[in-house]
Amino acid sequence: MDTHQQPDTRQQLRQQMRRARRALSAQQHASAAHNLLGNIATLPAFIRARHIAIYLPADGEIDPRPLLERCWAMGKKTYLPVLHPVRHNRLWFAPYDRHTPMTRNGYGIEEPRLDKAPRRPAWALDMVLLPLVAFDASGARMGMGGGYYDRTFAFTQQEKALHGPTLIGLAHELQKVDTLPIESWDIPLTGILTDQQRYMLNQR
Repeated sequence: MDTHQQPDTRQQLRQQMRRARRALSAQQHASAAHNLLGNIATLPAFIRARHIAIYLPADGEIDPRPLLERCWAMGKKTYLPVLHPVRHNRLWFAPYDRHTPMTRNGYGIEEPRLDKAPRRPAWALDMVLLPLVAFDASGARMGMGGGYYDRTFAFTQQEKALHGPTLIGLAHELQKVDTLPIESWDIPLTGILTDQQRYMLNQR
């Protein structure tokens, strides 16, 4: 599928991919989650990472919750994104475990209650596992359109910036397309992992 087209076509692609992943059966989602865990568990950057940001699945996103369980078994600290209450389209990261008090944000997505835990700065994370809507083998990523991750991790592209976290996109293999155009504000990923493949771009 070629996506070198206009913004309205990008929106059509976004809707198409969201429908495709929502159409997967519960068994297909469970199988994809299991395979994703196997695909990332031996990744050197994952094994080394101590502080990992992850997400809770929504809208048919590939499910990383088995990976959460693996992180906890390995003694890793895990964090979930929280919508920044003041800065538009930016994220905070709050600690998360089985006992974390949760609330729902403006999108209806569960996130930790900020009054119950300290936040961890984006630059202090070792790895960020982020969802996406579509991707290509070069690492181009299409998100939901809000630009939250791009704005939050824009500091990694600044001259003399501190070495940022390893950024890994997670997706179903069916979300892969031939090509996606890269915008100037898109933050490069270290790699993309699916239930079938590893697309590692910058090995660490």
